[in-house]
Amino acid sequence: MSTPVDDPLSRERSHLAASRSALRAMREDVEALDISDVTANWVNAEVLAHQIEERIKALADLSDTPLFFGRLDYLRAPGAEQAEGAEGERFYIGRRHVHDADGDPMVIDWRAPVSQPFYRASKKDPMDIALRRRFGYTGGDLTAYEDEHLSDPAEAARTSKLLQQEIERPRVGPMRDIVATIQPEQDEIVRSGLSGTVCVQGGPGTGKTAVGLHRVAYLLYAHRERLARTGTLVIGPNRSFLHYIEQVLPALGELTVRQATVEDLVAHVEIKGTDDATAAVVKGDARMAQVLRRALYSHVTMPAEPVVVVRGSRRWRVPAYELEDIVRELLDRDIRYGAAREALPQRIAHAVLVQMERSGEAPDDRVQDAVARNSAVKAAVKAIWPAVDPAKLVLRLLSDADFLAEHAEGILDEEEQKAVLWARPARSVRSAKWSAADAVLVDEATDLIQRTHSLGHVVLDEAQDLSPMQYRAVGRRCTTGSATVLGDLAQGTTPWATRGWQEALAHLGKPDAVVEELTAGFRVPTDVITYASRLLPHIAPGLTPVVSIRENPGHFEVREVTGTADVVDACRASLRNEGSTGLIAADARVPELAAALTKAGIPYLGPGEETTRETRLTLVPASLAKGLEYDYVVLDEPRAVVDGEPDERTGLRRLYVALTRAVSGLTVTHAAQLPPQLT
Repeated sequence: MSTPVDDPLSRERSHLAASRSALRAMREDVEALDISDVTANWVNAEVLAHQIEERIKALADLSDTPLFFGRLDYLRAPGAEQAEGAEGERFYIGRRHVHDADGDPMVIDWRAPVSQPFYRASKKDPMDIALRRRFGYTGGDLTAYEDEHLSDPAEAARTSKLLQQEIERPRVGPMRDIVATIQPEQDEIVRSGLSGTVCVQGGPGTGKTAVGLHRVAYLLYAHRERLARTGTLVIGPNRSFLHYIEQVLPALGELTVRQATVEDLVAHVEIKGTDDATAAVVKGDARMAQVLRRALYSHVTMPAEPVVVVRGSRRWRVPAYELEDIVRELLDRDIRYGAAREALPQRIAHAVLVQMERSGEAPDDRVQDAVARNSAVKAAVKAIWPAVDPAKLVLRLLSDADFLAEHAEGILDEEEQKAVLWARPARSVRSAKWSAADAVLVDEATDLIQRTHSLGHVVLDEAQDLSPMQYRAVGRRCTTGSATVLGDLAQGTTPWATRGWQEALAHLGKPDAVVEELTAGFRVPTDVITYASRLLPHIAPGLTPVVSIRENPGHFEVREVTGTADVVDACRASLRNEGSTGLIAADARVPELAAALTKAGIPYLGPGEETTRETRLTLVPASLAKGLEYDYVVLDEPRAVVDGEPDERTGLRRLYVALTRAVSGLTVTHAAQLPPQLT
């Protein structure tokens, strides 16, 4: 039987086809642009060509990604009063704006104000929406729709089946956007203003990472020109995590956001070594910034001799006491060490010009510049305010016990000083076995000498694992901008993990940031999050447990096993389901499990490698599991995960992370006894 022409699904499919054609036409229009006669020079031509290339990429039509996912039928035109007998407008909500040949919108960007009711409207507050329609897709094909008549009091409020299906859709490949499923409390954070910093405390599966990425996309939409000048940055905990999330922003049409780890930001020296926990905690303490400042400014010495400048037959003498006044004035201004050093020769030259003017001469700026470059002035500056290499400064602090003791007095005690000193002092910056914490110290010293460039907006994910000094490193990248800080105090797995957000935000330089808490779980099934939450009183007392809103309780099983063969069998059982499977284990057990999988003929990937339809199993060391998610998880030996950390609290937090990576099902396998906190 043929489908009636007026069938709603057919009409929506027709609109989808027309929208795709319109998007293709928009792309072709950009591709056809001729810029040969509109640029003044080759530099302008290169810049314009790059902008056009980026625009073409942004207009790509991803065949397996829905072009629109919702529709809003307004009671009246948005912002207008309802005229008698008038009908409101209809808008299709999607990932990007699409218009027809006449410029009329066919799809509205989800970030536009007119799209906001798609996420916020409810029976209690319909926001002038008569109907909200959600669309269901299989691949890129529109296959279903679902209507909510928000203005009809006779229709009871109900849970959207399509929304639940989208939340629970199996995950294969990199992280995807949540633009079709953003909830009201998430939307408030996403659309918060550019000027304010927001900290999002969110338990596993609450969507905090997705919220942070969508906030970047929203800010780029609302403040594009400003952020194009100042730049945006997403900071993740490791390369695997960044690879996992890297497709989210391009799928939303945003291609210019840089992604990096903290280690990337502070890569002034090559990391060759590691610190024990005690040394790392002290080096990551904010007090080290005071030690570095003292050590740096110890290089400034008050002048004991005058400066004598010879110009032609005249000699101009700046006495030592006047030089000392200049130096003290620069120190009191508290400007960067390097900026003050650059200002010093000009200040000395100005003192000479004052004398010249008193004697009847009329020197100009060129004379002042010439005096500032005079050899006597240069020699004085070198003696008074010498140039300092930041890496060499840190090298000396960590190698020279006397130098460290002099500048750490009253800040670090003797045991702390011993902890940070290198057992074998390095001969040079290049030969030193720098640790990750050392690199942050070098970055701090670099900023004391020369101001770090500030960006317009920075997103900091998995922030709970940063040390105070790492927070400072991130904070100086957004001193004139704002930040979105994302994390979960319960998932802090470093010895220096954040104890509270207010303290962390103070180190970041954003003490007035708003702290929001997400407690509705969209990813982790009810049975899984309930089991994992048994650990919360032991790892983060006071935090609100996540409450799963998933209708499907998910598969959950605790299975006692006798060896790795049983673990492999559990993986094989998980792979019978649709979607991805992660085998998470203590780092020390990964080689043994890898050998068992290979022997069983089961192909697997490492974290960060993209899963495919053929290879859906990832073997994940527990230390790299944070931020990742899989449809099904097999967690090997919880006791080994806990014992793999330097202390029990950190171990239990690592276990909490591993337990909460599953989207549809979790199987816990153990031969050893489970940690008592779980039983």
